[in-house]
Amino acid sequence: MSKKKSWLPGFIGISAVICLVAARFVFYYFKSDGFSGLSMAFPLLAAGILISAVLMSVFFAAWVYQDCKKRMDDGVLWAVITFIATPFIGLLVYLLRRREVKQRCAACGHAVSRKANFCEACGSKLEQMEGRKDMEFKQTHHIHYIIAGTISMVLMLACLASFIAGALSGKGINTDAASDSQIWNLGGISMNYQSMNDGVWTLNFRSASDGFIAQKDMTIHDAGTETLYADVSCGTVPDDSSLTLYLVQGSTVESFDVTNLSRPLEYPLHAFQNGSVHVRLLIEGVKDTVSKITIR
Repeated sequence: MSKKKSWLPGFIGISAVICLVAARFVFYYFKSDGFSGLSMAFPLLAAGILISAVLMSVFFAAWVYQDCKKRMDDGVLWAVITFIATPFIGLLVYLLRRREVKQRCAACGHAVSRKANFCEACGSKLEQMEGRKDMEFKQTHHIHYIIAGTISMVLMLACLASFIAGALSGKGINTDAASDSQIWNLGGISMNYQSMNDGVWTLNFRSASDGFIAQKDMTIHDAGTETLYADVSCGTVPDDSSLTLYLVQGSTVESFDVTNLSRPLEYPLHAFQNGSVHVRLLIEGVKDTVSKITIR
């Protein structure tokens, strides 16, 4: 008996760990600049999705385990399948193949159908106590697991819908290349090569979503003597496309159109302070681009 119930502490432990990770994720929002370009709603919604999904899986897995016990099935196996595959898959598969409710023969203990009149193992006549058995089945069917799982599912879907709607609208997400806060890209980039070696940022890409911002943080050691060097070549430049280089440090912002450079850009850094500076490339339509940027 104890072996069959040993899955429950495991589920509780896994759920607790995931919830703690989600809580740390939210806590990190308040402690780090890593989320400074993102509305507080997004990490909270992400945590809500994660926690609700785990709780949903736990509750439905618990119900499957109890249901398997009524049907003399392998409750541990199906509970694990439901938890790992999520109720959307695991529970559906279980419901499609679950066995009928069975009872034990009083004479030999063999599991037989509740509709049977005689035990198929020993031939003993089975007492028909449908009223009591139906009541017992309903009382031990643990409907509260289904209710809790359904509520968790609704919360998860609501958080997911809000997260997707917010991401698609762009509200609460910082996509301003001139901002000193963290940048969050909603699109993607088809990369050929990117590296940061000996202070040289190399970025080669085939194409990118309009408005995609590639970024590297560099360090100015001596603003009075150091210079930004940018060697950029755009292989394909469609009409109305551009590539803009941004230098951002606090309220100090400089931008340069590097779409059609005839020679490498050199810019003295007198206007900046010693310390970290955001170096960004705002990509708007250009393709097949090769770039090398450094401060020295």
